[in-house]
Amino acid sequence: MAKYAILSDIHANYDALKVVLEKCRELEVDHYVSLGDIVGYNADPQICVRTIYELNCIARVRGNHDEYTANGDIEISGFNPHAKKAVEWTRAHLDEAERNWIGSAPFRTTMQNCNTTLVHATLDSPENWGYIFDAHHAADNFNYQFTSLCFCGHSHVPVAFCKKPVSSHIEEIEEWNYNPELEDDNFDYTLADELPVEIKVGYKYLFNIGSIGQPRNRDPRASFAVLDTVARCVTRYRLPYDIASQQQKIIDAGLPERLATRLELGS
Repeated sequence: MAKYAILSDIHANYDALKVVLEKCRELEVDHYVSLGDIVGYNADPQICVRTIYELNCIARVRGNHDEYTANGDIEISGFNPHAKKAVEWTRAHLDEAERNWIGSAPFRTTMQNCNTTLVHATLDSPENWGYIFDAHHAADNFNYQFTSLCFCGHSHVPVAFCKKPVSSHIEEIEEWNYNPELEDDNFDYTLADELPVEIKVGYKYLFNIGSIGQPRNRDPRASFAVLDTVARCVTRYRLPYDIASQQQKIIDAGLPERLATRLELGS
């Protein structure tokens, strides 16, 4: 029984990652889990890869940016020009051992000790890089979920769903998905927040935990989660970080300016 930090979509943003890891140490996290896309978009790929490697994650899966960065012979498909340029730039800034390591993670895996499945995209076809945005997509995922919990990333948008015992009905966990601050133009994004969700016996849960390095839900704060198997809860944390520092690194690296501006917009 332990605390597991669930990290996803770091996307080479060390300014965000180091704040998240400081919070994990404060929370006395026991183990770390990576849901993939350690690299891509931002300007700190090498230190992010080395940091996650040194965490000795108890489990990890491969993201699409990890896949394309690691395997230079694969045609980069489905990426916009900015994302493609970032992948090509990242390949040149990682050594062979680092590329091999991020490419060695499986597409999905199970942590039997805490009845949890991990995937970057979707369980039905993880290598096709589909997205889970709504209950319809969640239903497809639950058909392939044989554990109580499933954590995913990829969309960079936190959403969560649950399925009651002996029921086909899928319920959206609205408090996980809803951002009341989006209705407040003066909301202070320099504040941190946390949201715990109780894990009920017999239920199935699917959590998309959002992104550490490039949120897209109009909330620029780094988002991650902690599974506490003693308290039987999953808590989402959102933390402010030094966005301006990462933006300057992106510009200095010669990466597309759009990748810098979107960080402060959370888009």
